[in-house]
Amino acid sequence: MADDRLKALREQIDLIDNQILALLNQRAGVVLSVGKAKEGSEQSFYVPSREKAIYQRLNDLNPGPFPNDAVVKVFREIISASLNMEKPMQVAFLGPQSTFTHMAAMEQFGLSAQLVPLKSIPAVFEEVERGRAHYGVVPVENSTEGVVNHTLDMFIASELQVIAEIMLEISHNLLSKTGNIEQISKIVSHPQPLAQCRHWLETNMSETPLLDVASTAAAAQMAAEDESVAAIASHAAAVQYNLQVVKAKIEDNPHNFTRFLVIGRKTPEKSGADKTSIMFSVKDEAGILYRMLEPFSKRQINLAKIESRPMKQKAWEYIFFLDLVGHIEDDKIRAAIEELRQHCHFLKVLGSYPIARNENIAEEKSHG
Repeated sequence: MADDRLKALREQIDLIDNQILALLNQRAGVVLSVGKAKEGSEQSFYVPSREKAIYQRLNDLNPGPFPNDAVVKVFREIISASLNMEKPMQVAFLGPQSTFTHMAAMEQFGLSAQLVPLKSIPAVFEEVERGRAHYGVVPVENSTEGVVNHTLDMFIASELQVIAEIMLEISHNLLSKTGNIEQISKIVSHPQPLAQCRHWLETNMSETPLLDVASTAAAAQMAAEDESVAAIASHAAAVQYNLQVVKAKIEDNPHNFTRFLVIGRKTPEKSGADKTSIMFSVKDEAGILYRMLEPFSKRQINLAKIESRPMKQKAWEYIFFLDLVGHIEDDKIRAAIEELRQHCHFLKVLGSYPIARNENIAEEKSHG
């Protein structure tokens, strides 16, 4: 009797799967029509605001029991495949594969995009600037270790725009070929993960030498080739290089997030929940810091981040990077930026883009 019941339920699942398949192909037909409608126009085939709106609408409509985060993952791949039908999408990222930047690129663009690993942040910018890639993904800051200065510096000379941001929760694992902690005589990783795991390493592996390498993936490859070497890397790297987990989640901060930027050539349209990034240098005069913030304060514009970098050309002068909540098309945002411009040697809008869909989670975890 139980076998008959199970058979009937599986047949019911098969019928539902058939319906899903039919609807996917029906959706694909509409996607192809959208692609034809865009031909000859200047409209971008990838629209982050539209994608975000789809996820939000589906989450709002979802009655369960299928979880919302799974809904997003399923539709991310549906959208990824659909975009690839319109136009094969090439995305450059700071590689190699199985790094956290690779994971962020997959998180944003899905598995159907052609993800191209590059060796440096400047190389990612150049690939997009020369049109060999439609978009690029680069890290910009970590909740534990702070900003990635090289990324911020690249925007000084580049004409590329920030078109999206990705917030990725980062978990570090100690990996080795055998999984035996007694065999480890050296630990290797990128400097950022080593810094993010400093307390655990000092407490548990204080006598073991640490070595900086170019990436977590390079560290994993070294561990795969030498049983005495352990790598600090992601679970994805463990899978790719057939490594064992010696110890999972060794990061000092259990709520460790890295923010990545998606770079492209055109600012996306408003999504209703956007962030604008600008960079500027101010004139050296009395009260300048107050006047720098006043245009935003009096318009009650929320400043999400302020970062400063020394100018390489002039001693004791700084470039400021500012994230504010709102879109450049908002009247008060545009007015505040134009008022600020009066006090600047130069000012550049880096882009307006949708706030990362999981940024609020990162904010809540990092503050308590």
